[in-house]
Amino acid sequence: MNGIFLQSRSSWVRYSKYEITTGKDGVRYIRPRKDSTPEIYDPIAVSTEMVLDALNVGMVPMGGSCPYITERKILAFVQKYGLLGIMTALPTTADFFKYDTVYLPKNRFIRDEAVETTEYIQSFFPFGKFNFNGRNRLYANAPDMQELIDTFKDDPIPMNMCRLRQYAEPVDWIAAQLKDWAFNLLNTEFYYKDYDSTDEETRLMLQKSMRAFRGIAPSYHIELLDKPTLFWDFHSLFHAIEMMLYLLITDDAKPLRICKGCDKVFAAPRSNAVFCSARCKNRYYLCGEQEQKPKCTCPAQHECSQFNKGDN
Repeated sequence: MNGIFLQSRSSWVRYSKYEITTGKDGVRYIRPRKDSTPEIYDPIAVSTEMVLDALNVGMVPMGGSCPYITERKILAFVQKYGLLGIMTALPTTADFFKYDTVYLPKNRFIRDEAVETTEYIQSFFPFGKFNFNGRNRLYANAPDMQELIDTFKDDPIPMNMCRLRQYAEPVDWIAAQLKDWAFNLLNTEFYYKDYDSTDEETRLMLQKSMRAFRGIAPSYHIELLDKPTLFWDFHSLFHAIEMMLYLLITDDAKPLRICKGCDKVFAAPRSNAVFCSARCKNRYYLCGEQEQKPKCTCPAQHECSQFNKGDN
C-alpha cells in the first residue's frame, strides 16, 4: 500500500495566510485572510511530515498547554497544510449540495443525524451570508476564485466551497480531531507496550476504542500525464490525513513512536527506537528520567490579551 501511494498523487488547496477570528456566535474560527492567495499542492508528497505534525499538535492539549498556545500551534498547522475540509468529511456523501438534507453519521461535532443543507453549509461560512441561489450562481460571492474553481470543475460543489477564501472551520473542531488522531496512536502504544501488564478487560477496551475510528475509503482515477498516474480523490484533507495515519501506524519498517525523552511523535528508523534523536537520548540519560518537560511559556496563560482579542 505504501508503494501504491508513493507512486500516486492527490491535490488540496492551502492559502498563504490564515487568521483566527471570533464569530458573532462566540465561536473562534480559522479562515484564510482576505489578502491571501491559494496554492494547490500534493498532500501525498508530504504525507509522513503532515501526519507527524498533526499528531504532535494533537498531543499539545494533553500536555496541559494553555488554550492560547494550543491555538497558535493549530494555526501553524493550518498555515502549512490548509483547513481540514470538515464540511465534506462529515456527511455520508461529499456531493450533498444536490439534496435538500445533509445526512451525518455519528460524529463528535454535530449530534443531529440530518440537517437542512443550507443551514449546514452556512455554519462553515459564518462571516457573511453566502449565495446559495442555484448552482450557476453559487460562486457569485467569490468572482476572484473562478480560476481555482475551474481547475476543480469536476469535483463536487461542496469540495470547491471548502477551497474558497470565505470558508472557515471552528478552532475547537480542528483541535478535537487532531487530538483524536493522537489518541489513536496512544492507544496503539499502550496496547502493545503494556500488553503483558494489562488485564484482558483493559485490552478489550483499547481494541474497541480503536474500532470506533472508521475511515471512509477515497475514490480514485487515472490521468495520462508523462505516464499513467493514479490520483486519489480525497474529499477532504481530513480523510487524507486519516488514511496516511493508519498506513503509518501499521508500517513495520518505520513505525510511529513517542519519544521517551521529549514526548514528540516520530517515525522510528527501526522497531526498537525510543528516542527521536541522539541529542534527545543524550539529554535524557544525562539529566535523568525525572527531568521536567518544558512547560507552557505563555506569559499570562489563557488570560493573555492576544487570546481574548478574538483575532490574531
